Amino acid sequence: MRRLVAVTGEASGDLIAADAMKTLRLLSPELELAGIGGPRLSAIGMECWFSSNDLAVRGYVEALSKLVHILAVRYWLLEYANKWQPRVFLGVDAPDFNLGVEARLRGRGVRTVHLISPSIWAWRPERIRKIQQAVDHMLCIFPFETDIYNGTGVQATYVGHPIADLIAESPDRKAARAALGVPDDARPVVAVMPGSRIGELQHNSEAFFGAAMALTARAHVVVPAASQAMTALLNRLSRRRPVIQAAREAGVRWIEQPLDSETPISHTVLAACDVALVASGTATLEAALFKRPMVIGYRVPNLTYRLMKRRAVISMIGLPNILLKEQVVPEFIQDQCNAKALEDSVLAWLDQPQKSAALIERFSGLHQSLRLGAAHRIADILASELDHAYRGR
Repeated sequence: MRRLVAVTGEASGDLIAADAMKTLRLLSPELELAGIGGPRLSAIGMECWFSSNDLAVRGYVEALSKLVHILAVRYWLLEYANKWQPRVFLGVDAPDFNLGVEARLRGRGVRTVHLISPSIWAWRPERIRKIQQAVDHMLCIFPFETDIYNGTGVQATYVGHPIADLIAESPDRKAARAALGVPDDARPVVAVMPGSRIGELQHNSEAFFGAAMALTARAHVVVPAASQAMTALLNRLSRRRPVIQAAREAGVRWIEQPLDSETPISHTVLAACDVALVASGTATLEAALFKRPMVIGYRVPNLTYRLMKRRAVISMIGLPNILLKEQVVPEFIQDQCNAKALEDSVLAWLDQPQKSAALIERFSGLHQSLRLGAAHRIADILASELDHAYRGR
């Protein structure tokens, strides 16, 4: 019997890891999986000691507010792993949590693999020292990242971006609109994605839902709710943020994840939309892979913003802009992120179809460069790591 512990820190990590683990199970049928995951990893039979939601924080202030809980999760994870005796550990993203765990497990002789390199090319480059102490094999999802690890002693392999494999090169907008129950009329669809964490929703809601409410005059406006928990969170927040309820009353639709579908509701919404209004993060890349013009907005606590700005290496935050090395889509950060600015920028995309067509061509090239069959590559590497670890016992 072979054992692997995996830790994912949010919904996108759960999706990526589950796809790779399904393939790994075909290569190693006797494999046992345990660790921290979400509903998709649980559905394929992983024993989840904790939920990915326990690690879902962003920024210094939110992390500090949950520090005691996160430290408790780390303590018990290491205790369970010590009893369970895995030979390989897979950390998916969540570097502030996973690197510490990896360093401890590596010290006990566990082979450590980390999927999704920390963005040391964007900010906090000094983290390379911690990576050297913690990681045996770094699996990179962007092609330029492997060069960063030259001469560091960390093995690095480019595997492509797992999400790029899940998205069709030519998404079917008409079918997606039908799936969402959006009328097949001349009005465009605007996707509004203010984030999935409570901290993101608290800080982004005024600007995003204010813009969403105004945009109902021109478009069908839809907000994907990835889970019942997110719907409940939006309902709670609407009592403290009147703009959320006002947007709903103006015609903004919240669309929940169907229980009978494995396709993330965010993907259906992005396929259906003409323009996306997106908070920074993986969702910006997903919008680019769906070939959709977008506007990026993001707010964090002022202290977090000052600390992040001081330690940043690059000036842009949106993954499409970073990967294409120029600002191809607008970004509105902190005080610039207000309802009027976001509304005007979305309308500018709707009113300039030629500009949108040129952007779509750039996004198509980006999709090609990232679509390499990542789940199979990750599974092959993990199978090899397991072979090495168990042969060496």
